[in-house]
Amino acid sequence: MDDIDSLILIGVLIALTAFFVASEFAIVRVRRSRIDQLILEGNRRAVLAKRIITDLDEYLSASQLGITLTSIGLGVLGEPAFERMLHPVFRGMGLPDSAEHVIAFAAAYGLITFLHVVVGELAPKTVAIQKAEKLTLWIAGPLRLFYVFMFPFIWVLNGSARILTGLAGLKPVSEHEGSHSEEELRILLSESLKNGEINPSEYTFVNKIFEFDNRIAREIMIPRKEIAAVSTDMSVPEMLDMMLKDKYTRWPVTDGDKDSVIGMINTKHLFSDLLFMTEDEKAEVSIASYVRPVIEVIETIPIHDLLIKMQRERIHLAILSDEYGGTSGLVTTEDILEEIVGDIRDEFDEDEQPLIQKLSERHYVLDGKVRIDQVNHLLGAGIEEEVDTIGGLVLKRNIDICSGESIQIGGYTVLVLEMDGRFIKRLEVKEEQGRAGGQETINRPLPVPEAVMLHNATLSEK
Repeated sequence: MDDIDSLILIGVLIALTAFFVASEFAIVRVRRSRIDQLILEGNRRAVLAKRIITDLDEYLSASQLGITLTSIGLGVLGEPAFERMLHPVFRGMGLPDSAEHVIAFAAAYGLITFLHVVVGELAPKTVAIQKAEKLTLWIAGPLRLFYVFMFPFIWVLNGSARILTGLAGLKPVSEHEGSHSEEELRILLSESLKNGEINPSEYTFVNKIFEFDNRIAREIMIPRKEIAAVSTDMSVPEMLDMMLKDKYTRWPVTDGDKDSVIGMINTKHLFSDLLFMTEDEKAEVSIASYVRPVIEVIETIPIHDLLIKMQRERIHLAILSDEYGGTSGLVTTEDILEEIVGDIRDEFDEDEQPLIQKLSERHYVLDGKVRIDQVNHLLGAGIEEEVDTIGGLVLKRNIDICSGESIQIGGYTVLVLEMDGRFIKRLEVKEEQGRAGGQETINRPLPVPEAVMLHNATLSEK
């Protein structure tokens, strides 16, 4: 074999090495979801690529076998060929034969190693990582042919490897182990937000969906004290005055008190009928004829289950009961949806104040119903209490507290702004200078990107 043939063969072996290295990194790096999308778009090469990444262990073995064979070929053919071509160069320097042989061997070995590592491995690896999708589609066909042709050898090698790892107590990697946990997905979302792949709203929505299954109805309910309800013993004018004042669409109907909710009235049905009635007919209207069923559930029901129940029964209002059978609160479909998309306001919510108002850095006005976990996330605190809300926490610390009084929680001053009897409606939370991180301010939670905090603060201020 002359030198030209040797150089051509070396170039082919390096190219094959590059192909198998690129294949190995590309099929590991490519996203399965993107391949599935290409299949739906009718890309035929994506179908074969899907087959390869589904049997990833088999095709990685094929790539490794290809790399090994080409590397051996380069070692057997490349070094002698380069040494043979370099001998005349060193012979012209007048070196002794022994030195000439050693230097030529070292130079040939270094040159073939450089070409193999740089051209055959490092460069293809970089390209495969950056262009994983395109390369996977391109190499899928040739890699499949190589796998079919070398299948007996691959089968024997894989079987031997499984036996060896089995003796060490290791099990083969299953496909589902490549999936991501919820915390890993949160980290991926944070990275996507940081790199501009998703916007703050999308980041917030997806994170709230993760938290959705962890919520129970009691955490998002309108508490019993704030429930606006009509009673069966009300006259129609009294009921209409209340409905026109508060402008709710659905009203619970009680039979005596809020522990006895018999159903609900939809103002649309009532008003559409009253519009065409005479005064005499209005005086004879029976509230009972407009009462519709209402969902009654325990207050600890997961909101995911409650939403499914509301969808199935087509009832948009649920009355929550405590463990003693009394009414503890009320939940609407809007309350549940707000857990994902944030506050939903209509033209009648002009006077409604947001649950969280940011006045300045670490200075907030909070609704008494804000949950403790929200306060921990907002302030970076580590408050652990048996109560659910910040208002309940303040009452637990000082049951006799009045509007205008304050208490200390960790490194924060909590000032009560508004109360209704014993019910704390609004309060102000402000960090004390030099005292942040008191007894209840412990390890910070996972950092939330600043863009999301600013986005949420903007939503609260609207």
